[in-house]
Amino acid sequence: MKPKYVKKLLLSKIENVAANPSDYCMNSRTDFTRNRKLSLKQMLTGIIGMGGGTLSNELLDMFNYSKDTVTSSAFIQQRNKIKPEAFETIFKAFSTDISLKTNENELRILAVDGSDIQIATNPNDKASYFPGSNGQKSYNLLHLNALYDLNQHIYSDAIIQKKREHNEHKAFVDMIDRSTISKGLVIADRGYESYNNMAHIQEKGWKFLIRIKDGSTGIKSSFELPDDDCFDVNIQLKLTRKQTKETKELFKDKNHYKFLPTSSTFDYLPVKNKKSEPVKFYELNFRMVRFQISNDSYETVLTNLDADEYPPEELKMLYAARWGIETSFRDLKYTIGLLNFHSKKVMCIQQEIYAHLTMYNFTQMITSHVVIKKKQRKYIYKANFSIATHMCRIFYYGKTTSPNLEAIIAKNIVPIRPDRHQQRNMITKTFISFLYRVA
Repeated sequence: MKPKYVKKLLLSKIENVAANPSDYCMNSRTDFTRNRKLSLKQMLTGIIGMGGGTLSNELLDMFNYSKDTVTSSAFIQQRNKIKPEAFETIFKAFSTDISLKTNENELRILAVDGSDIQIATNPNDKASYFPGSNGQKSYNLLHLNALYDLNQHIYSDAIIQKKREHNEHKAFVDMIDRSTISKGLVIADRGYESYNNMAHIQEKGWKFLIRIKDGSTGIKSSFELPDDDCFDVNIQLKLTRKQTKETKELFKDKNHYKFLPTSSTFDYLPVKNKKSEPVKFYELNFRMVRFQISNDSYETVLTNLDADEYPPEELKMLYAARWGIETSFRDLKYTIGLLNFHSKKVMCIQQEIYAHLTMYNFTQMITSHVVIKKKQRKYIYKANFSIATHMCRIFYYGKTTSPNLEAIIAKNIVPIRPDRHQQRNMITKTFISFLYRVA
């Protein structure tokens, strides 16, 4: 997909939203109804193109350092009129269109995960506020739930929740149910082990590969499994919410029947059953596979992938590919600029989150199609994502040509070291003061 086409596609999505201001403005009758220096289209285009600089510098860049650059105050007044749904619509429409360029019969490998985003401290926002403990300062968090395409390296979908109200399982099934992808494989970490999540993927006609807790808690502990360190067991499980003398006898067969209490979310069985009604079952078919990942470490996964086509070693490599979404969060936060917001308002922060997701996809789609010449080198090389992001922003604003863009991206490359291991830095970058951001 050529850079010109990717840019044209994104700008068309912006124009579609800008053409319907009444659907995306706080006051549908008055907002963006008069001709102003900052039109809705300019606002949408500008916020999507914003990086991690101060607001004043971002505006100068947006207006190509013209003496007619609008003030920060004027910009803030205009952005307060726009609903976050405007940027969400652009992100989803753009992501869907670039995804459609793949073969419909190709199995799309998707990873799901969540990441916390620290925002300006506001004790009045109870849904995101944390008072802190042990001398820690108070803070507010949003939670980003994302569905990430591991082959195309783009975000397919995303849902933003306030941290105290966040529900990763609900966000998970919402993203699965509304996806337009015909064939998908979802790879998820331990936090997503759930019969309900598995059922939603099964109903979608997709495949799943979910890592589960390997100890005495979680789904694994309720099954009768081999004593071997490694195993691959097929399970045909029937779930029900009804307890009768007959079903209690069935529940003794732990590998084929399970009782689900009303406290467990499961969307394909009624919460209550009348005595006169027959027992309703829901059948889940999957494999439980345990494999070795190091000398003294093992992992257990649930999957409905075919055993002949996907033996344990293949599942092990597939699950390792899930790390792609972890590195994408790093690039999204530190390279695209997700941690550097230009407002304290949650509504405006949500605007920027969807805008940054859009710019991430824009950069990845352009970068992935840049040809990097193969030479006699020790490693395979890829584009430097930091340089690529900077160049793609310049191209997005029309300040460089497509040939120059591709040449510079192809020139700035870094080696891929697949077996390189580094200890994770668990120190979170904190929210940067609003006063600094508008300086």
